[in-house]
Amino acid sequence: MTARRSRLAGDAGQAFPIYITAVAALLFLALALFAVGQAGATRNGGQTAADAAALGAAEDFRDQVRKGLLDAIADGASWEDLLTGRGFDPPHDPCDQAQWFAGENDADVVSGGCVPGYLPVSFTVTVKTRKAVGKSVIPGTETKHATAKAKAVVEPRCVLDEPAPLPDPTGDGKGDDGGKGDDGGDGGKDGGGKDEKPVIDLVCEGEDIIIDPERLDLFPDAKDLFSVHLAD
Repeated sequence: MTARRSRLAGDAGQAFPIYITAVAALLFLALALFAVGQAGATRNGGQTAADAAALGAAEDFRDQVRKGLLDAIADGASWEDLLTGRGFDPPHDPCDQAQWFAGENDADVVSGGCVPGYLPVSFTVTVKTRKAVGKSVIPGTETKHATAKAKAVVEPRCVLDEPAPLPDPTGDGKGDDGGKGDDGGDGGKDGGGKDEKPVIDLVCEGEDIIIDPERLDLFPDAKDLFSVHLAD
């Protein structure tokens, strides 16, 4: 009996280090998986910041080109090219908005990380998270930051259709061809002598939109003129 107890005690003593090793391995695996989860969360946060930054720059450009289009129509200047958004030099750098949106998502645009593109107009933004992955069982994660890139595209929704004819205020069929009215005044001018600007007929994704230069308070919103979306 004594010999049997000694053998059992010896077997238990030999198995104990194996148990300790197995528990340590499982604990390390759990901590490693936690570190992977931390890294994944940091990476996802960086991608969210990059997406928001790229969309913010593109939407700011869209708002500025809408204002440029509105001002050009109001001033009687050439505006057709602005309808595509191409060749427009925005007064304010849209990349400033990219940094703002990145900052709101706890990241920063890296140096030179906001790049405009053309055909179509786009903004490609690269950001770096402000927070590192943090301490873990994997060496170096406490100083490891995530970087992410996103591209947002600005595309026109509208094309120019045939201009709608001006209404004939005199009813004699001469109001739209520069003819004389009954009062001897020049056709195409109102009572104050101001030249009437023709209305603009746009087709925006199959929908007709009429822009009256005399009622620019009804000018379409930027989202009605241009779409903004993330690109792969």
